Amino acid sequence: PSVLDSFALLSGQLNTLNKVLKHEKTPLLRNQVIIPLVLSPDRDEEIMRQTEGRVPVFSHEVVPDHLRTKPDPEVEEQEKQLITDAARISPDVAQKQIQSLNKMCSNLLEKISKEERESESGGLRQNKQTFNPADTNALVAAVAFGKGLSNRRPPGSGGSVQSGQPGAGAIIAGASGLQQVPMSGAPAQQQPMLAGVQMAQAGQPGKK
Repeated sequence: PSVLDSFALLSGQLNTLNKVLKHEKTPLLRNQVIIPLVLSPDRDEEIMRQTEGRVPVFSHEVVPDHLRTKPDPEVEEQEKQLITDAARISPDVAQKQIQSLNKMCSNLLEKISKEERESESGGLRQNKQTFNPADTNALVAAVAFGKGLSNRRPPGSGGSVQSGQPGAGAIIAGASGLQQVPMSGAPAQQQPMLAGVQMAQAGQPGKK
């Protein structure tokens, strides 16, 4: 019977407490001031979890900092000094300082936006393609493999030279400075270019 009486008493008190907390005139507990009743130098995992690892212990060293409702005395003195200095400035001077500060901020923002635009345009110029890949591939194929080149020679650009005729060496020696002229009496079958003729003469045995 004593246990049942105690249980009934506790149950009634809990119901009363719940009714009080659920009442619309009861302020939220999160808006109330916290008063530390137990301070411990030991590590508290629950406090670590709630503070995301910023407060490992709830001791007499950290309580004044975390439960302070006023700033430090030094900060409070500096704030009072700033308020006093601000009160001494006339409205006209304050307005001029505000305009000057706004002008400086506007110039700074304009420079920053200009730098951003220049950097973006520079990046676009670097990424812009300045050549035609098709033309480049065609040029490489023509130089390396002769693709697309005509086999016909324009008239007067080169001629056949017979290695046995006199004066061929003089023509070969002066080929770099003179225009090549087809010689009369040459056979119908064309010989290689002058450079090939010079190599053929150098390779024939018995000639000095």
